[in-house]
Amino acid sequence: MTTIFGKIIAGKMPCKKVFENERILAIEDIMPVAPVHILIMPKKEIPSLQSLAKEDYPLILEIIEVAKNIAEELDITDGYRLLTNSGEEAGQTIFHLHFHLIGGRKLTKLA
Repeated sequence: MTTIFGKIIAGKMPCKKVFENERILAIEDIMPVAPVHILIMPKKEIPSLQSLAKEDYPLILEIIEVAKNIAEELDITDGYRLLTNSGEEAGQTIFHLHFHLIGGRKLTKLA
């Protein structure tokens, strides 16, 4: 694995884990934009949402389930965002599919 997320998944870089199983890892973002900012990613190396193969679709469902559970645990079910950037034009900087779970304060409209 070549990205920073690949190194974290491989245990070669430290992180603050929020959730982990055989397929999914959720960690605290080191540069949070809100009181709650969790990164949720498949352990399988997939560069972006656009690169997702049909056989990987179950991973997205599992990521959504993990996000819902974390939102409940962190008491942000009344308002949070779950988003991903796909490609440089969207602002993606780490090319390992990941979702941002953001909440814990009133969120403003997206551009």
